[in-house]
Amino acid sequence: MPSLANAILSSVGKKIINAVSGLGLCAFIVIHLLGNIALLIGNGQFFNRYCYFLENNLGVFVYLAEAGLALFFLGHMITGTAVWWSKLKARPDDYKKSANAGDPSKKTIFSRTMIYTGAVLFVFLIIHLKTFKFGPGMENGYAVTIGGIQMWDLYRLAVEAFSNIWYVVFYVAAMMLLGFHLSHGFWSAFQSLGANHPRYTPIIYGLGILFAIVMAVGFLAIPIVVYLRGGVA
Repeated sequence: MPSLANAILSSVGKKIINAVSGLGLCAFIVIHLLGNIALLIGNGQFFNRYCYFLENNLGVFVYLAEAGLALFFLGHMITGTAVWWSKLKARPDDYKKSANAGDPSKKTIFSRTMIYTGAVLFVFLIIHLKTFKFGPGMENGYAVTIGGIQMWDLYRLAVEAFSNIWYVVFYVAAMMLLGFHLSHGFWSAFQSLGANHPRYTPIIYGLGILFAIVMAVGFLAIPIVVYLRGGVA
């Protein structure tokens, strides 16, 4: 029997890891979007309380979730690049075409540019983490007292970031690319896991398009709204 390592490194193994990690990241962005919507509620107290709860009440679960996310990102990035490289070596001329190949392959401009949209989203992730997660903290004056509890004023940090028109433009562009990435990735993940049936595949494909639109519009709308209202509820 082939070893576990050989199975993981096989073409099928890489696609399965890419699919599972991709669906895991899809679940994360849904939760992340729901949390980000708190930015639009009230004058920032609700959002800051929400962030404080995650950081101080969930304890070790937050660190476990972050470790899991890091594994998902690494697994998705590495296997996605490996699958793309294998296809490129096998069919170098195929990538010069961009027309929709139709059923059953559903090759589109979105499927052919997954590696590029993924690369841009990786750059966005680095900038996003630097701006927020590793941005200025309470020691830098970003502190607020709510209900007698002093906490990190992440709302102020977000409003300041989204008050910069160039950051908003970059954010919106990145979220549009996220939609392009998801529009193919969601359906492709299920296909890689064996969910390929004449009756159900069109449904999954349609759900993937809907999911991509909802996530992209949801994320890109937040910085636009914050920018337009200047952070005032």
